[in-house]
Amino acid sequence: MTGPQRQVSAEDVRDAARVLDGVAHRTPVVRSRTLDALVGRAVFLKCENFQRVGAFKFRGAYNAAARLPPEVRSAGIVTYSSGNHAQAVALAARELGTRAVVVMPEDAPRSKAEAVASYGAEIVTYDRYHGDRVAIGEQLASERAMALIPPYEHPDVIAGQGTAALELLEEVGTLDVLVVPVGGGGLVAGCATIAHVLCPRIRVIGVEPAAGDDTKRSLEAGERIKIGVPRTIADGQAAEIPGELTFSINRRLLHAVALVSDAEILDAMRFAFDRLKLVVEPSGATGLAAVLTGRIDEVATGAERVGVILSGGNVDARRFSELIS
Repeated sequence: MTGPQRQVSAEDVRDAARVLDGVAHRTPVVRSRTLDALVGRAVFLKCENFQRVGAFKFRGAYNAAARLPPEVRSAGIVTYSSGNHAQAVALAARELGTRAVVVMPEDAPRSKAEAVASYGAEIVTYDRYHGDRVAIGEQLASERAMALIPPYEHPDVIAGQGTAALELLEEVGTLDVLVVPVGGGGLVAGCATIAHVLCPRIRVIGVEPAAGDDTKRSLEAGERIKIGVPRTIADGQAAEIPGELTFSINRRLLHAVALVSDAEILDAMRFAFDRLKLVVEPSGATGLAAVLTGRIDEVATGAERVGVILSGGNVDARRFSELIS
């Protein structure tokens, strides 16, 4: 089964790692004495900003695309995304010798749209505040007889994303806390799935922009809550509602969700650039922001070793300068 009704296991994540071996980058883990001193813990930063396409999304997109039956994959792939998953599917399709059609919002960052086009994908735009990207994507896939690989609501996508945590834990050993950005919930669902098997006592904390707290609200309510389209600089986390599959995993495995403001995200981006010499996009900086502001402290009491997923670095020079100046 490849539909969203199938649950995701730690073995699925390990299988994804085998599919991605030699295709995806094994991204570095960065340490900083300054950061450790500021927060009073040992912090391990998993730098998915160095992943292919500049974000973790390539892991899930390639794993899902590679598992399609050859006759299905050859017909092409459709997806919808504000940027990073769009690039990931476009590159995965090119690597696997097929074509991609990507539904993107009209106001998606120009650098991300240009990257999608550079990988050879066809772009179909829509108004993110009035259009329904899921309906558009499903219609395109049906009309063109192409496979649909959504950004997070797919077990093979989730398993692929979980390989980021698998690599981190293989490299640094046991962690007390794992901090992961949350958009649709696929990254944190995959990471939590493998982390709880490798480190049974680990506490997994998701991080959302304060304006896009759909997962936090949903966990508190015990059911999926839909909010308005978030207006936040963290465009990669501008989800209106958690996915059904991702929520079913995250409600079991997440210990908490922390919220950070756009101003705090910008401070984290500045810190990463000034002190760590890392360029991260707003969505990629939310986990670091939660650590720097102490938002994880209540859940992380007694934690000495903290892992943080820096989920991406897709921000062009002009936009980066505008944001942090």
